[in-house]
This record gives sequence, C-alpha cells and structure tokens, in this order.
Amino acid sequence: MWSYALRRVLVTIPTVLAVITVCYLLLHMTPGGPFDGERKVSAAVLANLQAKYHLDLPLWQQYLYYLNDLLHGDLGASFRYADWSVNELVANALPVSAIIGGTAILLSLVIGVAMGIIAALRQNSFVDYLVMLIGNMGSAFPSFIIGPVLIIIFSIWLKVLPAGGWDDYQIAYMALPIALLTFINVATIGRVMRGSLIEVMNSNFIRTARAKGLPMRTIIRRHALKPALMPVVTLLGPLTISSITSAVVTETVFQLPGLGRLIVNGASNRDYTLVLGLVVLVTVLAVVLNLLVDLAYAVLDPKIRY
Repeated sequence: MWSYALRRVLVTIPTVLAVITVCYLLLHMTPGGPFDGERKVSAAVLANLQAKYHLDLPLWQQYLYYLNDLLHGDLGASFRYADWSVNELVANALPVSAIIGGTAILLSLVIGVAMGIIAALRQNSFVDYLVMLIGNMGSAFPSFIIGPVLIIIFSIWLKVLPAGGWDDYQIAYMALPIALLTFINVATIGRVMRGSLIEVMNSNFIRTARAKGLPMRTIIRRHALKPALMPVVTLLGPLTISSITSAVVTETVFQLPGLGRLIVNGASNRDYTLVLGLVVLVTVLAVVLNLLVDLAYAVLDPKIRY
C-alpha cells in the first residue's frame, strides 16, 4: 500500500504542474491587469509596480519566477492587499473555512449515514419518504436560497442567532453556516447511503447470513455496513473540498472571512498570485483527499489490495 501511495504522489506532480500552468496562462491572457483599477496611476508608478512584481518581463520568465517561489513554499505577494503575502492571507482564511467545512462534513457523515440506514431498513415507510424528501430538498434548493431562509427564521423571527459576521470562532456565528452546509451534504449522503444499503441487503451473502439465523443488527454491522459505505466514501473527497474551499456562496451570505471571500476578491481584482495560490491549495487538497479515499477502499473491502 505504501508503494502505491508513493506512486500516486509522484504521478500527481505533473497534474498539479499542468493545473498551475493552465490557470497561469488563462489569468494572463484575460484582458486587463491587477493595477487597472478605478484609480489611475501615472506611467512611472505603473512601471515601478510592474518591475516590482516582474510583470515587465516576458510571460515565460514570469512563469519561471513564480515556479521558483512556489518550490520554496512562497505563494508570492498579493497585488491588491498591500503588505500582505498570499501565504499570510491563506493562513488567516484557511482555519475559518476548515473549521466550518470540517465540522459540517463530520456532522453530515454521521447524520447522513444514520438516516440512510434507517430509510433503507424501513423502505417505503414514512421514515423512508421523509429521508427522501429531505434529500430532494437539499439537492433542489441551492445554498443561496437556504442560507437567507435560515437567517430569516433564526435571526429575524426567533432572534437566537446572529445573521452573519465573525467573532473569533464563537459558536453562535458558526451555527448557521455549519447548519447550511450540513443540510446540503446530508441530503446527498443520505440518499446515496440508502440506495447503497438497499442494494447490499439484496446480495447473496446477506441472504446467506440471514439463512444462518444471524440477528439483523449483526448482519448490518459485520456484513452490510462496510460495502454499503463504499459509495459514501467516494463522495467524501469532493464534498470535503466543496465544504472547505469552495463554499463561496455560504461565506458570502454569512460574511465569513474564509477562502470563499478570497476567491471572489482575487478573481474580481485580477490578483494573479492570490488566485494561483488558491488554485494550488485546492489542487493539493483534491489530490490528498482522493488518495485517502482510494486507501480507504482497501480498509472497507478486503478484496481490494494495492
């Protein structure tokens, strides 16, 4: 397994490099630049700024400068945030998105798996219909609709939670964003777990276990749960990335100082280094999470060996 993990890491290096290259070229091919803002600067000041950030050099030399900084762990200086490096901006924003997204994923996994198991064991019952209704609602209504609804209910009507903002990881300010992401993820995990467990329960080895007289609880815990979790584990990679790094709408609705706001500001301000730094972060997270998902397959299914 360790040799497989090492091979996967080595293979992902060209993938990360290709993503960085494509994003770098697209950013520089887009009309406009990081200093083409509302306030015009003189030609001399603009020339000094371009020389400071190597923007006066040919594109291939700029790219080599960026790769050299990247190999040394430096994501570069932000073009739009004065006296701030991209490393500092990401270090301040990442914990906010990680706490909210990570907590939402853990809650979603526990609640979604439990709801899927109950719905599968009580197929075509009221509980099953309720789980499917929640799943369809979470899939049909986007986050920019559910978020304001939560604000109206809990902040305006009930007045028990703040409508947005951030106050040094206070639970009250994290409750609604976590609830929004949890609801959306539970809808997906619950439906997938229900369908997977129903399919597993109709398998031949489950019929054999029933014929031997094993209790239903033992059958589910020892025989059905692990293979039924395989599709759920497959979902954890993209769901985690979405919850931690791509919750742009959620962080905008609740005014959170996370990665989502950095992504929006970097794209709108043509902050090349900030956008590229976030692309590198998202790509590395995707690679690591996909590798962990593949390794988890071997734990859940004894037939899989690397």
